Parts: sequence; structure tokens; C-alpha cells
Amino acid sequence: MTTVLCFGDSNTYGYNPSNGFRYPENVRWTGRLKKLLGPDYVVVEEGCNGRTTVFDDPFEGWKNGRGYLKPCLNSHKPVDIVIMMLGSNDMKETFHASPEDIARGAETLVRDIIDFTGEKQGFIPKIILVSPPHIGEGISSSPFYGNFLENAIDRSMQLAGYYRKVAERNDCVFVDAAEYVEPSPLDSLHLSAESHAKLAEAFSEIIK
Repeated sequence: MTTVLCFGDSNTYGYNPSNGFRYPENVRWTGRLKKLLGPDYVVVEEGCNGRTTVFDDPFEGWKNGRGYLKPCLNSHKPVDIVIMMLGSNDMKETFHASPEDIARGAETLVRDIIDFTGEKQGFIPKIILVSPPHIGEGISSSPFYGNFLENAIDRSMQLAGYYRKVAERNDCVFVDAAEYVEPSPLDSLHLSAESHAKLAEAFSEIIK
């Protein structure tokens, strides 16, 4: 069996922008990926709303991705593939993070995966580093406006270039999610059911 760990934020969790609840398993990209890959793969869903790369939320510090990553890897070992899609929440105004800062946070997690799995399971999984979907042009009318301001749009569009360099330095597979999907106009942050399907198909092709 090949274990695929999907480590991300609300777009990995499956947040539904139409009602604030979670898409069912057969709609979210992780669940669709499980079906597309078939019985020889175990797909582990580890998405958390609000998760950052390395930044501590002043009110919900437990959403720092770095604090949970090693326990997560250890719980699910042996892990063969890690799909990591983080960075959107790093663009919240409270962090004042540049695209370069966010990519540095992603690289910190990539290095943690490499070092920790090399020690704890004896081999390093293939890492698929995903630059997240762009922040939508309608963010000013989003329910999340205030947490994210208009400046997040441009920063989100710059992330892919920095993430690609991180992937090259660390022998990761690079994926730019914005080449496949865009956020729902309902909140300019989260994915529609159609976008979840497109993302699942993309990851399935890459893995196979």
C-alpha cells in the first residue's frame, strides 16, 4: 500500500464557501483522489481551517502547521508521498508576510519532512509542494475581508515563483494550484466543488 499524506489548510479540509460547513468526502479533492488512485493507495486527509506554514495566529496559535507536522508524520508512518498545500493563511494581514517569507515558511516544513522521515521511517517520501490558489479579486466583499486585504491578491500571485525555487532546491515535485483552479466568487478564498474535482484529477495524474 502507498500512503499519501495530504497536509494543508481549509482547502484540504474541504471548507464549503456556500455554507461554512465541510464538503462530503466524495466532493472534496482528498476524497476524490482516494477514489481515483484506487485500492492500492491510502489517502490521509490532514487539512485544518486556518493552518499556516510557521506563523502563530495570535488567537489560535495551535494552527501553526509546524507544530503538528512531525506528530502527524509519525502517526501515519510509513508515509510514501506528502502533498503539502499551505500559504494562503500566511497572507492574513496580521502576519505582514511577504511572498518570500511565506515560501521560507514552506521550505522550513519541507526540510522538517525530509529530516524527520529520514530519521523516523528510514526513507524520505516524495514531496509534492503545492503553491495554493490565488486570493480572488473580490476579497473586499468576502466574509473574510479584514483578515485578508486587497494586498493579499498580488502576494498570492507571486507565491508560485518562490515555491518553485523551494521545490527545485529540495527535490520536490512542484504544482501551481492556480493553473488548475481559482477560488469561489462567494468568498474569494475557498474552492467550489468543481475546483475540488479538477485538483483531484491533477494530483492523481501526477502521482500515477
